Formats: sequence, structure tokens, C-alpha cells
Amino acid sequence: MNTVMLAPSRGQEVEVLAKAKRRRFTLEYKRRILREADRCHQPGELGALLRREGLYSSHLSVWRAAREQGKLGGQGTRKRGPEAKRPDPRAQRIVQLEREIARWQKRAERAEALVEVQKKLSELLGVELPPSNGKS
Repeated sequence: MNTVMLAPSRGQEVEVLAKAKRRRFTLEYKRRILREADRCHQPGELGALLRREGLYSSHLSVWRAAREQGKLGGQGTRKRGPEAKRPDPRAQRIVQLEREIARWQKRAERAEALVEVQKKLSELLGVELPPSNGKS
């Protein structure tokens, strides 16, 4: 582990350890260690195994509980946190239809503006347009 020595204060040296990273253990590693731990029957064998691997007895107890619950079965690691919500197909369809409505509304507004421009132009030029069907 990396260490940093700071300036001595009052004749004492202060040692600051670099921030450690969390260790991650693969499923296969956990299974292998549990198999080895299950074979330890003589006094001191289990402690030697833990020291050799740099593990704590709490690792073994947590891994054994996970094995009993079937979590070390080999389906792969499960991501932590809440499950991602799948989008509702109905909500997607609603969004799609709202976009389509907005597009058609813009197109209708452009058409109405074009008709207004044509009316004003015909008034300026003195051209008479055919009568409308009762619409504005």
C-alpha cells in the first residue's frame, strides 16, 4: 500500500495511508475458498487459510449464507440498486401520437397562413377568389 510521510510536528512522524479500494471477489473465487474452508478440520487450518488469502471470518460467514440461499449458483453477478423500469408501450404510443398531432397542427397553421397571404394578395391585385364553403 502506498504511504505518504508528512512533515514531522514536535518530533513525531505522521504516516498517512493512501485510500484503499474495495476488493471485489468473483463467484469462482468465493466458491473455491468455501470448498477449501469446508476441508479444514484440524485446529488452525482455517485461520491459516484466511491469513494466506487476506480474508476475514466475516467473509466466510457472508459467503456461506449466500451459498445456502443459492446466490453463488453461477448465474453471474447481479447489479446493485433498483431494477431499471421498462417503458410502458402505451406511454411510448402516446408520446408518438402527441408528436404526430403537433406536426399536423404546425402544417395546418402553415396552410392557414398561406391562405391568408393569398387572400391579401388577391385583394391588393383586385382578383376575385371563388367563394369559400362557409369556412372562415
